[in-house]
Amino acid sequence: MRLKSTIYKILRIWNDVDSVRKGKVGKRIGRRVAGKAAGKAMRKIFK
Repeated sequence: MRLKSTIYKILRIWNDVDSVRKGKVGKRIGRRVAGKAAGKAMRKIFK
């Protein structure tokens, strides 16, 4: 499981760099914030 989490971390950083290059940082940040909020809401509902 450690290898998988390491790969995910590397890809997340890679995608952050890619979004900076393409000028789509705002969209990416917005999606990440929305995803975290949705995850928290789901945890509260199904707790």
